[in-house]
Amino acid sequence: MSVLTEKRLKDRSGSKCEISGSEENLVVYTVTPKTDPTPENCILITQSLRDQIENPETTNPNDWRGLSDSMWNENLPVQIVSWRMHARLKNTDMVEMMYLDEDALEWAKATGEDEDDEGKIIHKDSNGNVLLDGDSVVLIKDLDVKGATFTAKRGAAVHNIKLVWDDANLIEGRVENQNIYILTQYVKKTK
Repeated sequence: MSVLTEKRLKDRSGSKCEISGSEENLVVYTVTPKTDPTPENCILITQSLRDQIENPETTNPNDWRGLSDSMWNENLPVQIVSWRMHARLKNTDMVEMMYLDEDALEWAKATGEDEDDEGKIIHKDSNGNVLLDGDSVVLIKDLDVKGATFTAKRGAAVHNIKLVWDDANLIEGRVENQNIYILTQYVKKTK
């Protein structure tokens, strides 16, 4: 994460969470599936809210009361997160009230927050933690790599993973300078 990006986000937000307005425990969150940590792809948010975005089962609706203001924020990444959280919280009226152009709506829908839980593809690691694009994981067992001459060793770190959007059991990552597909049951998310 660039110090310049963090500084620009603090300037943009007045050093406050762009969702809740809190001034404590602020972190930079890159709004998936974007991976480039620029102010155009990021928001300044509390650690607690970021954790809830990344682990939907921990979502506490009371923590998201700031959405009714943040949804009107002039910065697109803030609007995207607001739209997604309104959709997750089933605030249908609020989702319908927001206007996002076609590209922004596609970005907002990329995580499937607006879909019923049955139809949503959620990638989880071996411990049940939700995986997102850009996360880092470690392998929990040696894996023979088909079509390659090496074995991906247990404990190998895989950074900046990509989710296979149509298969909840697969991610893509780089091991020994080669892009490979990895079953999610063989990885553990790292913080």
